[in-house]
Amino acid sequence: MRPARIWWLQMLCALIVLWCAPLSSAHAQQADACSFRVLSTQAAKASADERLRPAEDWVTVQLPDVWSRRWPEHSGSVWYRIDWERQCPNGSDAAKEPVAFGFQRIFMAAEVFVQDDRLWSDASLVDPITHGWNASRWWALPASAVRPGINTVWVRVVGPAELTPGIEPMQLDTVETIRPRFERLEWRRNTAFLLTNALSGALACIFCVIWLMRRTEHTYGWFALMSFAWSFYLSTVTAAAPWPIWPIVSEGGGAFESSLRMARLNIVAMVFYIALFSIFSLRFSDQRMPRAERFLWAASAIATLTIVLAPRALLEQASHVISLSCAFTFFAVCIELQWHAWRHRSVQNILMALCWASFLVVSAHDVLLVFHVWSNHEAWVPLTVIITTALIALLLGGRLAANTRKIEQFNIQLEQRVNDARNELTHALEREHAQKLEHTRLQERVHLAHDLHDSLGGSLVRSIAVVERAQRSQQTLPNERMLSLLKLLRDDLRQMIDHGSSVGATVPDTPELWMAPLRYRFTRIFDELNIAWQWHSDPVWRSDEERPSALQCLGLSRILEEALTNAIKHSRAKTIRVWCHQTAPHLLILHVEDDGKGFDVPSARDTTGLGVGMRSMAQRARRISGQLTVTSALGTGSVVRVEVALQCQNAVFDIDDNINRTIRKDNTS
Repeated sequence: MRPARIWWLQMLCALIVLWCAPLSSAHAQQADACSFRVLSTQAAKASADERLRPAEDWVTVQLPDVWSRRWPEHSGSVWYRIDWERQCPNGSDAAKEPVAFGFQRIFMAAEVFVQDDRLWSDASLVDPITHGWNASRWWALPASAVRPGINTVWVRVVGPAELTPGIEPMQLDTVETIRPRFERLEWRRNTAFLLTNALSGALACIFCVIWLMRRTEHTYGWFALMSFAWSFYLSTVTAAAPWPIWPIVSEGGGAFESSLRMARLNIVAMVFYIALFSIFSLRFSDQRMPRAERFLWAASAIATLTIVLAPRALLEQASHVISLSCAFTFFAVCIELQWHAWRHRSVQNILMALCWASFLVVSAHDVLLVFHVWSNHEAWVPLTVIITTALIALLLGGRLAANTRKIEQFNIQLEQRVNDARNELTHALEREHAQKLEHTRLQERVHLAHDLHDSLGGSLVRSIAVVERAQRSQQTLPNERMLSLLKLLRDDLRQMIDHGSSVGATVPDTPELWMAPLRYRFTRIFDELNIAWQWHSDPVWRSDEERPSALQCLGLSRILEEALTNAIKHSRAKTIRVWCHQTAPHLLILHVEDDGKGFDVPSARDTTGLGVGMRSMAQRARRISGQLTVTSALGTGSVVRVEVALQCQNAVFDIDDNINRTIRKDNTS
């Protein structure tokens, strides 16, 4: 047991020694380190030759220093003398290490001397001067440049009195201490702003494209404008030199005029950013305040004119008033959004309220810092601006994603409804197709009945008339004559079948050729019945464009056949005249006239005999775009007239392709 206890005691002692070793080393280094102390700081206005250090009129100042408060009307150069010393233990190695010093800010441009040697200078110390108000500067001095006892740093600061020129406290320490401190400052004051500027510009372009694609989403457009304004404002802050901007109102130039123009532009950019931020915040929270928006634009225009037209003596006061007004507007909008989110609780409103609450806290801290209410504080905006900008973009992206999901869901529902409607329409079309087929069958039966009545029925009537005439004259028809009548019936039946079943029918070359078959058949019957006849027609068609179609020729043939059959059967006429002429362009007239006993047209339409033939002729006339006119009276004979409008037709007409058109015309009539 005793050896084990000894082993544990040895391990505990070793751990204590290892833990105490760094502490003892740190104490040894601290005891060996050098201390730095600033002894005094003095300032003096530069003489006529600003590059020479003043020999008198030095005053003791305390950094940070703004010389315009001491010399309100002095614009130009001010020299600062900072005396300091380094105290190191005797024989310490720390005395051989380099020394670092730096300034967090120098307003505006400057050059730095150590002892009597020039260490560093801005690029331009005359108008247009370099703008170093947002840059931190530090330098490392080798041990050989540090004197024993008192050392002096000379700083010549150049700037206009209207822009609060001056210098912040000098920080003096080892390189290992100063380097990370100023690297953090560089990241906050320069790198963070540059990253935010790039992010804002990229987001502005992205959401501008989104707004151009979705014009109804005005929130994206306002965010794009706000991001452009913020990016422009940051560009004026981080600019290392004035931009070549011509003043709107010239004051005759003057010292540091370009820097004053840049300062005016910076205030204008801030004004418009606050206005766009306020409008975007209201629109993003789905609030419509047209009066408030008009007030913001009017106030922005007034502030812009004020800062542009303000004389140099009042520029600083005008800048402070406008900056305070912008801060008040910013705080009011952020507080109003908190109240709106409290009244209208939703996930989006709560997230927006949290985001804008962070803006409120950060901006309040930095405003107090700008107006020197707090000191020894660093601005929070550089640390949070990237995060807050990304949060706003994420909120907008969430809204865009939600809208996209709604659109996708709507598209799915719409597609389902379209499919349902398509299926329903397909079923309806199938039912309609079946009904059309059935209707077509019925129409075919009607057409067949009309064809039987007009062609074969007419032939039967003519044959019966011949037989009855022979019986009245007590004559016996020879077999050849009976065979001729039967062949005529056969030919009519064959013609009806051919016209009804042929795929195409041609238009005769001349009107005479079209009338020739009917003329041949009926003139034989007229001669047997002792009926005088006259046939007249044009020798040729007017032109290929002014000729009837095949369907019109077929329809006119059926109408002419029915009219002649009715004349033979009912009129007891002595003379029948038929003529067909094109009396006008694109107009064909068929005229059938007899001198029979005549009839009463209105009453004949209701009878089963003559009425069927008249209805058949009227339907056929409508099918071929024609108009049928029947004129008759008792004892005065009858006239059947058909006027057909001719169109540009091909010589071949496909009957099967136009059967549906014919059926539709029949249904309409």
